[in-house]
Amino acid sequence: MFSGIVEEAAPVVDLKKEGGNLHITMECSFANELKIDQSISHNGVCLTVVKTTGKTYTVTAIKETLEKSNLGLLKTGDKVNLERSLRIDSLLDGHLVQGHVDQTATCTDVREADGSWYFSFEYEPSSDEFITVEKGSISINGISMTVVNSKEGSFEVAVIPFTYEVTNFHQIKPGTVVNLEFDVIGKYIAKIVKQQLGKE
Repeated sequence: MFSGIVEEAAPVVDLKKEGGNLHITMECSFANELKIDQSISHNGVCLTVVKTTGKTYTVTAIKETLEKSNLGLLKTGDKVNLERSLRIDSLLDGHLVQGHVDQTATCTDVREADGSWYFSFEYEPSSDEFITVEKGSISINGISMTVVNSKEGSFEVAVIPFTYEVTNFHQIKPGTVVNLEFDVIGKYIAKIVKQQLGKE
């Protein structure tokens, strides 16, 4: 479980394909603190540490993960949003994020607004459970964000300078594919309502 508060946007230093899997090696400031089997969020995808070298660590993404997320599009040098697992005794500054990407979205517009930025995204509404709610929470590349201008299949988020610089939002431009995880509480509510209405 994560909070959507990114610790660091770190560079990919190596990518190795092995069958349908992709081994991703990252270089980050807390690599020497990591242990084998530890869970780390990578652009919102929960992956397990399989190797550490002090300055770097490696995780493995399987075929299904690569197909459902943007990790298969990574190139050496790309910045990836990283977050270690949420501690039970930690303050929850973002929202509950599982690290299970629901689907991807594509950036359609980026515009400046007096020191901040508005990013617009479009996605394929594949389920009644995967919807955005005005002023609700959503995880974009593992970042806890608040939805504005929500419509069917599209939404916007407002990004402050700190978030723009500290996360990989500064790499996102029209055409960029991002990972989405819809609010888990909203998904459960939608599922319960569908069951009550006899739609499942």
